[in-house]
Order: sequence, then C-alpha cells, then structure tokens
Amino acid sequence: MQVKLREPSIVMKLSKLGSFHQSKLSFLRSFLNEFKDWKYSRDLFDLDANGFGRAVYSFQKNKRIYSLVCFANKIQDEDRSDRVIATKWDAAFTLHDGVPTKMDLDRLSNNVPKQEVGRVSYKELTLSRANKSLRVFEHVVESLSNGSQPDKKILSDVGYLYRTTAVYGSGKFGLADRFRIKNRKEINGPFRLEMMLVYLVRQFTFDQVNHIAKNKNPKKAVKLDTEICRNLGIGNSTGLGMAPFIVNHPTLLNNWVYARETVLKKIREIKNVKNEDIELFKNCLIKSIKSISFWNTQSEFQIKKIKQLKIDLDKSYKYINNLDTKIDYIFNEIYIWAENNLKDECIECLVSLMMEPYDEIVNPMISKMSSDEDKYFDIPTDRTIEDLRNILEINYSNILKIDFSTKENNQNFWFISKNKEEPRLADRYLQNGSELEQPLAIARDVKKLYEKISNVKNSSTVGTFLIENNDLRHVVRRAFIIEKFPYAEIQDNIIGSNLMPIDMLRLKLSFFGANKFDPRSDKWLRICMFQGAPLPNELNNFNDQWIYESLN
Repeated sequence: MQVKLREPSIVMKLSKLGSFHQSKLSFLRSFLNEFKDWKYSRDLFDLDANGFGRAVYSFQKNKRIYSLVCFANKIQDEDRSDRVIATKWDAAFTLHDGVPTKMDLDRLSNNVPKQEVGRVSYKELTLSRANKSLRVFEHVVESLSNGSQPDKKILSDVGYLYRTTAVYGSGKFGLADRFRIKNRKEINGPFRLEMMLVYLVRQFTFDQVNHIAKNKNPKKAVKLDTEICRNLGIGNSTGLGMAPFIVNHPTLLNNWVYARETVLKKIREIKNVKNEDIELFKNCLIKSIKSISFWNTQSEFQIKKIKQLKIDLDKSYKYINNLDTKIDYIFNEIYIWAENNLKDECIECLVSLMMEPYDEIVNPMISKMSSDEDKYFDIPTDRTIEDLRNILEINYSNILKIDFSTKENNQNFWFISKNKEEPRLADRYLQNGSELEQPLAIARDVKKLYEKISNVKNSSTVGTFLIENNDLRHVVRRAFIIEKFPYAEIQDNIIGSNLMPIDMLRLKLSFFGANKFDPRSDKWLRICMFQGAPLPNELNNFNDQWIYESLN
C-alpha cells in the first residue's frame, strides 16, 4: 500500500505547526544517541562556598574535545530578568573548541558574563546565559543542607533549577563561523553544539546545588537524588527572536518537516506491525497521558489546548486498546481515525508516538535534516515567467486567495529593535516604524509578485523581469526553492491580525525536543529541555524513551 505524504497546504498552516510535539527526530534526543560513546568528565570545579566561580565540563572522543566553560555570578534579585535587555545573569556559559588554557579561562571570564557586550573568539562555538528558578533552587539547597531530598511536587511544578534566556552560535559576538566546523561528522545534525551546551549546563546546576548545600551544612548535607536529577531539565525563555528563523531558512525548515512527514508515511505503510512495536507505542501513549498532569501553565490559550489534548488522548487510548492489533496497516488505521476524530494537538502527538518503535526508519532521516543553504541561493534567471506563475499557483494556492488590501490581513509588521537588534512585531496602524519593516511578510510578497507577473508575457525570462522589479528578488528566490522543497514555506499570513507568534516558536522548539510549553503571552513562552534525560555518566546505557518519564 502506498500512502501519500501529507499536503504542505495542510501541514504548513501555523495552527498545525504550533501543535507539533517532540519526537525521536528531535535534536536533543538524536544528540544524546550520537554522543553516548563520548567520554564525559568534569575538568574544573572552582566555586566558593556560595556557589560562585568557574567550572569546566567536557566531552571527548579520539582527539576531539568540546569543553563547556561555566561562570557562576553573584547578582541582586532585582537584576534577575529573562528579558533580552537584561545585562546580568546568575550564570554564563560558552562551549570551547578543545581544552581551554588558563589564559583562555581568564580571557573568557572577562567576556562571557557580559554576553553581548563582551567578545569571544573563533575558539568558542556557542554562548549562553541562564537564571535560577529562585524558589526551586533555594528550596533544593535548603532541603539538601538539612539532610533531606526536596519536595517533588515543588520540583514538578517547574521542572528545572535554571532556565537559559538565549543560546547563540554561528559567528555571533565573535563565535566561530559555521564554515569552520560544518564538515565535522559528529556535529552534522542541526544544533548539535547548542544541545551539548544545554545538556552540560544541566549537570552544572546539579553540581552547584550539591556544592552549596555541602558548604552550608557539611555534616548533615546530602546529594540530590539521582532519580530527581534525571527528572529535572533546563528551562528556557524564548521570545520573538526565534520566530524569523523558520522564515529565513526555508530549505532547513523543509528538511525538518520533510523528515517528519516521510517517517510518518513509512510507518503508515507497514503492513504487519509487530506486537512489541504496538505495545511500545501504547506504553508511550499511557506515559504521555500521565505526564500531562505535570504540564503547568497560566496561559488560557495553552490550558484550553492541554484540556483538549487530555480528552483526545484518553479517547485515543480507548480506541487503540479495543483495536485488533493483528489487522494490516494498523498505524494507518490509527492515523486515519485520528484525523477524523481528534484535534491537531493530539494528532501531532500521536504522530510523534508512532515513531518510538522505529529506529530503522527514523535514524536515516536524522542525517538529512541539515541543509547547505548556499546551494539554493541562486535564482535561475533563464526560467520563464510561465514557469514562475505555475510554481506560485501550485505551491501558494491558499496564499493567493488572501486579500491584503484589508486592514486585518496587513495588521502587523516585523522590525529589528535598535537596542538589542532582536526581531519584534508591531501594529502597523498604531505604532510608527513600518518603513523599517523586515522582508518577512512572504505571503503578502508572493501575492504582490503574482499580481505583478499577471500581465507579463509567458515567454519572458525571470532575469528580464527582475531588472525592473528588484524589490521582489527575495520572493522569486523562494518560489524556486519551494519548487524543489515543498515544506519550505509557512502557508499562512504572518502579518495578519489573527497571528499567534508562539505557533512559530513552538514549531522550532518541538524540533529541538522541548516539552511543557508555557506561553507567557502570544509572543513568548517558557519550555523545559532534557527533563527525564540520562545523566552524563549514564549515556552508554539508557532507555531511549526517557522523555516520557515524569516526576511522580
């Protein structure tokens, strides 16, 4: 039986993309699998009694070494902020290429805590900063210093001791440019170094609370229980700065979504599903239903989605539990039933769960999720206007129906903030600055391009057209990209009045492997990463379904 890939016109709608969940394709999970045979070590741990100072952690294989350099800083409570305009953080980190020398550490100590104001070098690969979840952090230290383990209920409400507020890479603030490292086999997958940094930061947070508790009460203090450590991750606060990434990297976006859609297609085409495979799927489903009770948020938008997800997952379990597991193409049956009976949040959750038994299907796609984007930058200027028109009509059919003369479809504009050079969103009719609009309104520009070529001869070349219409060059380029990469484009209007920017954030974060999405507005949210993950000294032997484990 042949199953078609899901149509981009459906999959690439923001409401659908904003319902994606982590999966075996997610970067933090594939990172752990790829680095499980690397040697982990804590090379330096020079903190004072209050937990301030420096530390170094590393992964090594053969002659390759990556070192996380940590700086824990003393700040006032009023200086602690998750906003990008913050200038002080509880800790700052960089991933160093190789073993840092004393000179490197001194250089980095003068720059890394300053983040954007400082400067690093080509020896540094990623840069980050993080703040304590103060209530949880202090509760853990207090409990351990008194000889007891912390309250699991308090921990489960948050899920982490620290949350990062940014993870930078690829040339920012002096970091190594991508070209220096892109051919290294071990980091060929997307965001491998960023995942490594966050993972090692997680271990630092455990070591730091143990260290502070021990110094606070040397005779009575105990270490944080290993099981509790596993069930704590690293939080992250993410705002609009992440949103334009998926617009500005169309081939990369395509490769992420195409991998997911291809895996789903191949799983639906399995005729005889093994009993152990369906049982693993069901086991992960049961754990997912349980874990929802630990998904906390004050967002009415997300609370509504979580409630519906719980209803739909319960409905799914009843349906699947009563299904004859011997029938042919059982996963296709489940998927078709889901499409007809469930909301997007649960449909996409089930898609992720279906991947769990199938390393042999998932793993070959992981290596195809990166993209050498420069290969597709050139515009084929010898192609005809007829070619271009056909591409637009086939790949942007829904976009071409939008009327951009109406206020609601042209409500917002994207710009870059002056102080932090971060992407922002503003109301075109209430705020000034629309003349500084960034070229992110792809849907509007596609419609403009289509209207512009409506009276151009079919035989005319794209090159000739661009001589007179250079302002549309960026969207002409995208049209020829989507011809080859069908999932390269969000099939929605991201300047319309009904835009939910957090859908764009969640799309990217789901591929990172984040969970417990907690919107704080329609423009920023908090998430948790690596919750349930094995500790560094457990990487050579761990349960690949660790992400479905929760505090209980």
